Amino acid sequence: MAATDQRFREFKMPDVGEGLTEAEILKWYVAPGDTVSDGQVVCEVETAKAAVELPIPYDGVVHELRFGEGVTVDVGTVIITVDTGASEGEPAPAPAAAASTASTPSTEDEEPQGRQAVLVGYGAAPSSTKRRPRKPRPGQPVPAQPNPAAAALQGELNGHVGVPLPTASAFAAPTTARPLAKPPVRKLAKDLGIDLTTVTPTGPDGTITREDVHKAAAPVAPVAEPVAEPVAEVPAGARERRVPVKGVRKATAQAMVASAFTAPHVTEFITVDVTRTMKLVAELKQDPDLAGLRINPLLLVAKALLLAIRRNPEISAAWDEAAQEIVYKDYVNLGIAAATPRGLIVPNIKDAGAKTLPELATALADLVATAREGKTSPADMSGGTVTITNVGVFGVDTGTPILNPGESAILAVGAIKLQPWVHKGKVKPRQVTTLALSFDHRLVDGELGSKVLADTAAILENPKRLITWG
Repeated sequence: MAATDQRFREFKMPDVGEGLTEAEILKWYVAPGDTVSDGQVVCEVETAKAAVELPIPYDGVVHELRFGEGVTVDVGTVIITVDTGASEGEPAPAPAAAASTASTPSTEDEEPQGRQAVLVGYGAAPSSTKRRPRKPRPGQPVPAQPNPAAAALQGELNGHVGVPLPTASAFAAPTTARPLAKPPVRKLAKDLGIDLTTVTPTGPDGTITREDVHKAAAPVAPVAEPVAEPVAEVPAGARERRVPVKGVRKATAQAMVASAFTAPHVTEFITVDVTRTMKLVAELKQDPDLAGLRINPLLLVAKALLLAIRRNPEISAAWDEAAQEIVYKDYVNLGIAAATPRGLIVPNIKDAGAKTLPELATALADLVATAREGKTSPADMSGGTVTITNVGVFGVDTGTPILNPGESAILAVGAIKLQPWVHKGKVKPRQVTTLALSFDHRLVDGELGSKVLADTAAILENPKRLITWG
């Protein structure tokens, strides 16, 4: 029996860092009986910050899935076991019920020697060694195929988010294998709106190539709509509904409470004529050197704030409570608050102050697109220094934004409206907006905060200062 136990490897929910302690299983890409290889993505999970794909670090056959889709699992908990075939010629025992398996002590608590479970895009680089698919040895049983009854049970349980599967055998529903393609090819398919499951592979071992994607892109392919968070079922006639607080929404709530009751907030306001900035935006859109880039008022607001910070660098700082020190930073990781189907997140552009206008435009467009797709990595949401929240897109004049934890300031940009304004001694219709800067008064006193806000407004009022002050 000991030899049989050694065949099975337990894959635990990994710790993706940044203090995350749990993740929700969004989707399984495999089922018991499926053959998997080292580095193959087996499931997608949602942490408190983003959706992440998990690769399995073993070769073998899926023995058991411990949890169903929609279940939140603590980091370090076993979520899948794999029969690695370490003991030859011995049939694999049938998977036990999920409830009993969860209470059984692990016989393989440690990862294989020299390997660690890592997330896609993080940690150790995957092995470059290619492995051929395993063939059954003489006398070795072929993994059992899914049965229709189990598939029906899987479909019924998937309709109830948060309900764990009663037995591991219930996962034996047919699962479409994840297409094999390198990251650049996946990005190309994503940019062209191509579903890789519809592409016929021509590369080695069934790998999809760039040519395969271009060939599939010849006809117009529909772009998939983002999937909203599941909503709890409501009985007929009910006037209330309850949705579990988890994932991004839970993390945001905890962060905002911690920030509001830790950092003493001060908010200052300024109303400014941005008519010249709006004219500059229109001119830049026609500039052939910026062709293909997304040019909008937010881009110039970001550039103005970055220049104001360069003139007043002490605002880029953080409060170290444990050491009782102020950490001044000679860089700006500019956060952009983004509304996504999973909630509000604040990814940031690393070293934004060192970027040119075209580079900043590209980084801003990539950041927003990735956030809306729910693919922002935890690394992209850590290390922020100052944030911009554009409440003007909702028609709101301004607000008193709460600081992103660990940051020193946040700028709210209100709606840009045509208003009567005194210009050159006469009342004229001008494009006007209101800016609000909230800052941590432990780090930033009134003078420093006022200078940053006033400089930002002055640049937007007369964007030539981007050159004369830059």
